[in-house]
Amino acid sequence: MDITLLKTFLEVAATGSFVSASDRLYVTQSAVSLRIQRLEDSLGKPMFTRSKSGAELTPAGREFERYALAMIRVWEEARQQVAIPEGFSRSISVGAQYSLWPRLGFRWIDQMQTAMPDLNIRAELGMPDRLTRFLIEGITQVCLLYTPHLRPGLTADMVLEEELVLIASWKNATSCDLKGRYVFVDWGPEFVGAHAIALPDLTNPGLTFSLGAMVAEYVINRKSAAYLPARYVKKYLDSGHLHLVADAPRFPYPVWAVWRNDMDAEVRDMALAKLKLVSSHAEADGDAVLGQLALLNGDATTDILGEKSEVDIIRL
Repeated sequence: MDITLLKTFLEVAATGSFVSASDRLYVTQSAVSLRIQRLEDSLGKPMFTRSKSGAELTPAGREFERYALAMIRVWEEARQQVAIPEGFSRSISVGAQYSLWPRLGFRWIDQMQTAMPDLNIRAELGMPDRLTRFLIEGITQVCLLYTPHLRPGLTADMVLEEELVLIASWKNATSCDLKGRYVFVDWGPEFVGAHAIALPDLTNPGLTFSLGAMVAEYVINRKSAAYLPARYVKKYLDSGHLHLVADAPRFPYPVWAVWRNDMDAEVRDMALAKLKLVSSHAEADGDAVLGQLALLNGDATTDILGEKSEVDIIRL
């Protein structure tokens, strides 16, 4: 069986759309249709019912899905096992969004290498859709994500309560003097909605990035401001390259670990224990930044982005 056909089948099944599957697989819609047709010809039954609203699995397609997942998993296990270098007996493949590698993912790898010297580690980078596909196909066994998309065979654990804070590249900045210097970082629909409620004047600044914490380098080298993870920016705050914006609300943004249920139990237990350890250190960095923000605001409780303060409620 052609592995490419199986991966295409699973992508259409997950998205319910030939168009969405083609976007995620970086191929044309006609290529996706041709692959599914080849698969259906091989099996002798239609896998999907096509309609204007998308593609839905047929009873035969639902039955085949679990076999497709199993075949992909076996293929990836074989590929990874063959690739294990001499001197290593076990392996793990981990993935994470860009913002979760510095000060979290890299330290996690350090801890796992120390705990299991015979463990071969492979690291992947991607956005949630790409990493979820890697999990489904068995390319990765665990991924760190802000917005997990669960599928059969996957489970998720919250490992860190990240906090997004507003920072600027100049001292004594306030939320009232950011116009023309604010950079909007798209942290997902919940953040976008909360931001529109709390900071309507900054909602459409004319410059939007979907690059996560990478935006810190942009802000540092320009007179700009943006929302970034407290954990990530602590080193820049300590060095004086960035500064917290006084009176600005924060935004809770939890980090999740999504695991394949069939991964090696001993490796998973070790990986989870080490992830909890580095997460506690990362959380301490974030707490330290929130402490600085509270001091800037006279020890007052920092508002949460999108939530009305008690004073606003009384006025209403």
